[in-house]
Amino acid sequence: MERKISVPDMHCDACVRRITKALGDAGLKFTVSLEDKSVTVDGCENCLKTAVSELEDLGFTPSAE
Repeated sequence: MERKISVPDMHCDACVRRITKALGDAGLKFTVSLEDKSVTVDGCENCLKTAVSELEDLGFTPSAE
C-alpha cells in the first residue's frame, strides 16, 4: 500500500539526495517529490513508521497523510 508523507521543509536537490540515501539505506521502496514536498512509501505500516523516523533523524518535520 502506498502512503504519502508530507515533508514541508524539503527545499532543494540536496534535501532529496539526503532523503533518498537514508530511505534507500533503510531498505524502503519509495519515491521523493521535491515539487510536492513529499515522500511516497510503498509498504506496510511499519515501513511508513521507519520512513518517518528516518526523516526525523535527518532533521525534517514529516507528517503522514
